[in-house]
Amino acid sequence: MALLLAACATPEPQPPAPVPEAAPPAPRATPPSVLPERQPLKHLAGRKLKPMPMLPLNVRTRCAFRDETGTRGRLDLWVKNAEVQRFSAEVNMPKHGTCRFDMKDFRQTDKLPAVRLADAASGCSVRMWEQELDRSKGVTVAFSGCQAQCSGESFSYLWPILVDTRNGRCS
Repeated sequence: MALLLAACATPEPQPPAPVPEAAPPAPRATPPSVLPERQPLKHLAGRKLKPMPMLPLNVRTRCAFRDETGTRGRLDLWVKNAEVQRFSAEVNMPKHGTCRFDMKDFRQTDKLPAVRLADAASGCSVRMWEQELDRSKGVTVAFSGCQAQCSGESFSYLWPILVDTRNGRCS
């Protein structure tokens, strides 16, 4: 009888057999001639580009600007042989605040490749460099870490100031 009962009993379920995982496919080697860093960018192909020479910055302007959003600004800048002689700037963004910069708060820390003014107390730095803009030369004045020089949220809306060296206008 015991044998009869043992024959009718159902065996304990066994865990399913593990399914072997497929190994990820081996990465295909890219021939060196096709690597992106070795291909010229499409928009530069066929152009005869030369690096801009590293010359000391020379610019002098007193300009004011206003853009379509109502942002107003003024810049008084004189850089002679990469030495900043005069610098003050103010940019007013409606409903956001104003940013003010004055040479007395900064000291010059770099000359080449870009002029750099730094305010050690606030961490603000102002960089100036020359570049070609639409077949003419221009100077860019850019601001970094300058929240202390700005009121409200104006620093979040502060863009670099561009100076057209042909006519001294800025935008």
